Amino acid sequence: QVRLVESGGGSVQAGGSLRLSCAASESGDSDDCMAWFRQVPGKEREGVASISSRGRKHADSVKGRFTISQDNAKNMLYLQMNNLTSEDTAMYYCAAGGSWWLCPRFEAGSFASWGQGTQVTVSS
Repeated sequence: QVRLVESGGGSVQAGGSLRLSCAASESGDSDDCMAWFRQVPGKEREGVASISSRGRKHADSVKGRFTISQDNAKNMLYLQMNNLTSEDTAMYYCAAGGSWWLCPRFEAGSFASWGQGTQVTVSS
């Protein structure tokens, strides 16, 4: 099982930016899906963005503000977050080992590995 470690979270004012990073202990299959999810207490985990060799998708709530990317040579996944709002406050999780055909659907149950999460807090 791939070990994932997120970093880059923190506190920022509304309108600010953060870049989350996720370091994977090893590379997965070339077609595997990786994704970012977020969760606030009392709510279900929400898919934010996903990426595979077939393409990438961003949730409507972050489209135009967040960008997912990956560096396969370094086994890294990134989430650039711009124009943050208080609604983006959540624990952000990196996920790996998902099926590429499920990638655009943000199905949390399809991912084999999860990181421990990094907190993002946006103050208005």
